[in-house]
Amino acid sequence: MKVEDFDFDLPESLIAQSPLEKRDYSKMLVMEKETGKITHKHFYDITKYLKKGDVLVLNETKVLPARIIGAKFKTNAKIELLLLKELKKDVWETLTKPARKIKVGDIVIFSEDLKAICLEEKEEGIRIFELVYEGILIEILERLGTMPLPPYIKERLSNKDRYQTVYAKEIGSAAAPTAGLHFTKEILEILTNNGVLIIPITLHVGLGTFRPVSTTNVEEHHMHSETYHITLDAANKLNEAVNNNKKIIAVGTTSIRTLESNFNDGKFTPGIFDTNIFIYPGYKFKVVNELITNFHLPKSSLIMLVSAFSKKEYIINAYQEAINNKYRFFSFGDAMYIKLKEDFK
Repeated sequence: MKVEDFDFDLPESLIAQSPLEKRDYSKMLVMEKETGKITHKHFYDITKYLKKGDVLVLNETKVLPARIIGAKFKTNAKIELLLLKELKKDVWETLTKPARKIKVGDIVIFSEDLKAICLEEKEEGIRIFELVYEGILIEILERLGTMPLPPYIKERLSNKDRYQTVYAKEIGSAAAPTAGLHFTKEILEILTNNGVLIIPITLHVGLGTFRPVSTTNVEEHHMHSETYHITLDAANKLNEAVNNNKKIIAVGTTSIRTLESNFNDGKFTPGIFDTNIFIYPGYKFKVVNELITNFHLPKSSLIMLVSAFSKKEYIINAYQEAINNKYRFFSFGDAMYIKLKEDFK
């Protein structure tokens, strides 16, 4: 299977540079996963699709202001770190730019109360740093760091909360689970009142989700590991949903990767785990029935995942339909809802 099979031509004008004023006013392309049939809606219409007894799974991770810029000790060279994952207390996996300038033992100074010491050099621009600071790290990052917006977003984000979901709770992500950005507190309240069971899980988005696929063959791509957490309460509710044959709708690729990674031997298991699951066509889904997602980059692991969830030809056709109808793409773009053809039995 070739990575080129997941390519498409996207006019640059359709890359959303900023979020809409109202989150739920995004367009929503509704596609039947078995037939590829398409309907054009708005995200606020999601309340008409999800029914009593359905189970909606959200990723409640919160984005860390994880991009920090400092100066290399002695040379004063500008160094940028993107904090990806805390490996142990104050030791972080980072994406470093320019990585070639950082060797083991090098020190980067960000402020009087924060510096970083390189402990290990890894491939693909990854460096392991120990953060040395005075005070509370999250408060320092709130002051010094910026939201790690993707490079295709050129505009400055005026309100950093718009790169967080309204239900974001567990801080630790290097990027937002963007499918969730369309939800409002009002929509969640309506769904709850309608009898939809909302279950939060957590996957901290790291390099695995947004790193480009650099191989020629899909099967040769390696996903970086990301940490997820399923509470005992969430595991119990998910197991009950599976046992009672409830429809499970995942919000975003991070939620679907968490659910599919954790479900083994017929059940979900509570705890904190790592996953490097790579889902592409040919994968057999175990528990997720429907998916709410965004429109993803060409040749990315994410478009491969949604292609696996339905059929590659249907997804590429849907993306072209979205382009023809001037949908907005990527992180701040419009939504896609891949649903079952008939009511769930």
